[in-house]
Amino acid sequence: MKISIVTIAYNAEATIADAARSVMTQVPEGFELEYIVVDGASTDGTLAALEPYRNGIARIISEPDKGLYDAMNKGVRAATGDVVGILNADDAYADERVLARVAAAFAASDADSVYGDLDYVAEDGSGRVVRRWRSGAYRRGAFLGGWMPPHPAFFLRRAVYEQHGLFSLDLRSAADYELMLRMLFKHRISATHVPAVLVKMRTGGVSNASWANRWRANREDRRAWRMNGLRPMPWTLILKPLRKVLQWL
Repeated sequence: MKISIVTIAYNAEATIADAARSVMTQVPEGFELEYIVVDGASTDGTLAALEPYRNGIARIISEPDKGLYDAMNKGVRAATGDVVGILNADDAYADERVLARVAAAFAASDADSVYGDLDYVAEDGSGRVVRRWRSGAYRRGAFLGGWMPPHPAFFLRRAVYEQHGLFSLDLRSAADYELMLRMLFKHRISATHVPAVLVKMRTGGVSNASWANRWRANREDRRAWRMNGLRPMPWTLILKPLRKVLQWL
């Protein structure tokens, strides 16, 4: 099995080396690695920070883009692996056996997608865990209760992207939610949960930065359902942000 990992970056000089190192140190057990970096023409030292890892990077695309999800689409299109995972430049894999566990889960289940758990860590680089996202086993109906898997810990077969499409550029902050809703809920692709922390994600996401941003994100979540001709329950998009409260406990 070949796994393509795509890292999206823009002016990520401070964090991208940690992301790249976490990919480069994966134990190649049961899979072949392809690493692709998509940089939105950064104006800082992002590309220089990647130099120590350059020999392990299959391709670097550095050019202006139309935002985060356009960059993700470029990475998916460039990928040649059987499976594609997306790791943002300020995230890192939790340990060196993450991709081996993902490959084993795909091999054992023959699923279309595999996802795991995620820890939010402090922005200061200390590694201190501030929130814990535990996904649990997949049930399609869980989407109606506000559930979703953590996108950085979500791995999808490339053939599924080819069949059902890429990230929507019509959404600013919820295109990852829309894609997983479309794949898992609408098209009913199969999914397997790896009960382990796969990704360490730095806090500070745009959609949760303020109540105004959270309101805009909620509106985009509603739009994601409409775009797919789906209807949530009255409580679905109320429960979605409330589920995050449990991550602090």
